[in-house]
Amino acid sequence: MCGRPIAHSLSPVIHNAGFAAAGLSGWAYSSFECAEADLAALVGGLGPEWAGLSLTMPLKEEGLRLAAVATPVAVAIGAANTLVRRDDGSWHADNTDVAGMVRVLRDAGLKPAPTVTVLGGGGTARAALAAATQLGASAVTVVTRRPDALTELAPAAAALGITMLGGSWEAGLEMMQADAVISTVPKGAADHLAGRVAWRDGTVLFDAIYDPWPTPLAADALAHGVRVLSGLDLLLAQALSQFEQFTGVTPAPEEAMRSALLAAAAAR
Repeated sequence: MCGRPIAHSLSPVIHNAGFAAAGLSGWAYSSFECAEADLAALVGGLGPEWAGLSLTMPLKEEGLRLAAVATPVAVAIGAANTLVRRDDGSWHADNTDVAGMVRVLRDAGLKPAPTVTVLGGGGTARAALAAATQLGASAVTVVTRRPDALTELAPAAAALGITMLGGSWEAGLEMMQADAVISTVPKGAADHLAGRVAWRDGTVLFDAIYDPWPTPLAADALAHGVRVLSGLDLLLAQALSQFEQFTGVTPAPEEAMRSALLAAAAAR
């Protein structure tokens, strides 16, 4: 795992538990503090024993640039959270955040071709656009704090072939009547919505935060019987795809990885 800051990451716990459960005794997953300007040198200095890298902020765009090939979804949203070494020593880029979002939303019972509202306009919002596309949504309503964020998201929406409808932060309450509400904003940013949303029966709230948990928005949704997904759900789901790509072990030992993650999160 590479990024900055990185000390808080639970990814080593997840992957190392997976290696143990799969009997991969020679495998290890470590964390490296790395600035964007230093990623190329770090990747270039890795020996053949390195099967892959997980990337978090602020490295996802630079990781995509370093790859020889990339999945269409990583190219469309302009970000990669996964680099996998190919046989010729070059790197293949993917964004497993998208597959992770799709997985947790489907497992939560989200209906096909859903209506989707996304809160926020950063990198995770781009992944949410891609997830909505794969779930069959024809359009996504994006509620942002900065007007410029919609302009910044427009190339990803165009590449994905999905219609993006913009909404102001002040009008956010009016746009929560969707099959799926995906909050990608930092902690505290959506707290003002708690207690003010008229939650609709059947809505699924996915709040990408996991510390602190529950957020006020998630707690409000839970109190109204809304199905709620957290950042821990995404962290595990995206790690399962990474694990399979790194190791070739399919399926990943999900229950062992989930148990380790939940125990580590509870111990914080």
